[in-house]
Parts: sequence; C-alpha cells; structure tokens
Amino acid sequence: MKNKIYTYFFYEFARYFTVVVFALTSVIWAIQAVNFLDLVIDDGHAFGIYITYTFLILPKLITKLIPLSFLFSIILTIHKLEKDNELIALWTSGLNKIHIVNLILKISISIMVLQLFMSTVVNPETLNYSRSVIKNSQLQFVPSLLKERQFNDTVKGLTIFVNKKNTDGTYENIFIRDEGKVLTQISNDGSSTIFARSGYVSDNEKKLILLDGNIQRKEQNQSLNIIKFKKTEMDLSGLSTKTISEVKIQETSTFKLLKCIITKDLLFHNCTEDKFKDISIEINKRFGMPFFIPLIGLICCFLLTSRQESKISPFHKHILGGLGFIILVISEITVRYSGLSLNHTAVYYLLPMTLLPFIYIFLIRTFKYENLN
Repeated sequence: MKNKIYTYFFYEFARYFTVVVFALTSVIWAIQAVNFLDLVIDDGHAFGIYITYTFLILPKLITKLIPLSFLFSIILTIHKLEKDNELIALWTSGLNKIHIVNLILKISISIMVLQLFMSTVVNPETLNYSRSVIKNSQLQFVPSLLKERQFNDTVKGLTIFVNKKNTDGTYENIFIRDEGKVLTQISNDGSSTIFARSGYVSDNEKKLILLDGNIQRKEQNQSLNIIKFKKTEMDLSGLSTKTISEVKIQETSTFKLLKCIITKDLLFHNCTEDKFKDISIEINKRFGMPFFIPLIGLICCFLLTSRQESKISPFHKHILGGLGFIILVISEITVRYSGLSLNHTAVYYLLPMTLLPFIYIFLIRTFKYENLN
C-alpha cells in the first residue's frame, strides 16, 4: 500500500516539476534568445551559429531554475492532493504524515543530486563549448559591418565607417582602417587605410566592392605607399569577430577550479591571485546551492499540518511558498559573500546543513501524535 502511495505522490510531483521547469525555461530562454540576436545583426555570425549558441545555454537556465521549480512543484503536488481529499484519505487510513515527509526529503535529495551534477559537470562543458562555437565562427554577413555613421570594430584590428547608406543598397564615403593586418590581400605586413567614395555588397553578401578610392599602406620601412583604384574587391567572409573570445570562470571545468584553489596552480588564465575570490564564489555556487533544495522541501512539509481552524488557512501555501522563495534569495545573496574568507564559506555551507536536522526534528515532534502505520 505504501509503495503505491509513494509512487503516486512521486508521479504527481514529477508531472508538475516537468511542466514548471519547461514553462519557466521556455519563457526565459525566449527572452535570452531575443537578446542574442545581436550575434547575427551586429556581429555577422551565421544563423546556424546563433541557434546552436542559444540552445547550448539551456542547461545553465535549467540549473538555475531547478530550486524554484522544485518549490512550486512540491506546493502544487500537496495542494492538489489536499484539494482532492486524497491526503485526508491517507491520514484516516492510518498513514503517519512523517512518512510523506520522508518521501519529500528523498525526492529533494534526488533533485539536489541532479542540480549538483548539472552545475559541476554539464554546465561548464556546455558553456565552454558555446564559447568555442562563437570564437571559431567566421563572419558570414558583410552588411552587418556597414552601419551608417557608426564606427564598427566587430572584427579585432579592423574599423569600418560608412557615412551614408542609400535605399538601393549602396554606400557613400567608406572608411576602413586595418591595424591588425586583417585584410591580408591589402595590408601585407603593415597597417593600411582605405577610402572609397562609394561601394556595395556582392550578391552572396561576402564581398565588399569599393569604387573610386585609394589605399594608404604603411610599409615596413615606415614609408607610405598610396594606391588609387577605380574598383576593388575585398573578401570579408573568412574574418572572425572578437565576440566572446576569452573563457570565463563559469565556463571553466570544476576540476580546474578546485585545483586552482587547493594547489594554487597558475597554469590556466583564470587562476590568478586576484581571481581567487571569484573562483571560490563559483565553486560555492556549484556545490553549495543544491543543499538548499532539501531545506525547501522540509519547509513545504508544513503544508501537511492540520489547519482547518486556523485563520491563516487560506494563505498557508502562500506563506510557506514565500518563505521558500526568501530562502532561495538568501542563498543567492550569501553565496556572493562566501568567497571573502573561509569563515564566510563555512557559514554558507552550515546554514542549510544546520537548519535541516532542526526542521526535521520539529516535524517529527509535530506529527508524533499521528497514527503510526
């Protein structure tokens, strides 16, 4: 009988949890995806790169939303069973409420392990891969570099300015400054400056055709070589943008971060003394945040208490839901200070670990007069 009850409770929870995670992730992912349109519009990346990049941030969003989704799902599950009078049937059949508390605690530990795996293994790998996708991608749309009356330096070492864009797709008074030897077909070993009265983009949007201008090229002997042209073509399709070129701490593997803190291994670029605080905070986020999930689960167990006579009965789930949300906010705030010192780190981890047994014992005392099964 117990196994059927536990299976049914878990099924209801899993159903709500899946729906809530999917709904919240879809909304936030859609907003993020709109923001990332700049990768195509401004930086000239291919649409396929944009799609790949936006999908690779999904694990990060899911990980961030797991605690909140767990909170909503537990409350919805208990509320649904209570509304359908299924909880009353369980109590009258002799099932002790502490058994449901234990079940919720087991579920919360399972979700905790899931978030721990996502934050320590999956997220760093997918985020690092998403950065490499952007870093290794090449410029696909030349028009994204040509913005009217704006200096565009999307490509490192290359600055492009267009005075006017006409309705027919042509451009007037084009200025191009190549400092980083980007345009190898023109710059060779030195820097160069290009002026053109007009120009347009080829049909395949990969070449820029310049008309009536000159190229001022600085040679190795510091002499200035000026070349006039009536028409010239520049192939810009193989250029790489400077968008997101350096790996961030959150994209570094957990093993490397731990090695940096423990052994002070300075072999990778993020492991520097001035970044030890940020690395400690990132490690605490990955390992510490999941421990707040069982704490939220036990708080939600207070929804099982009898409250028919209570004046706050209609607001009980809102109060406990608000309390759970406050705990999530506190966990986000305290983790930002956890890297200041070992004492701050200890307080951050001890907070959920200390409250867990205290709340569990309190629940046992609350339900001790229930009929034992």
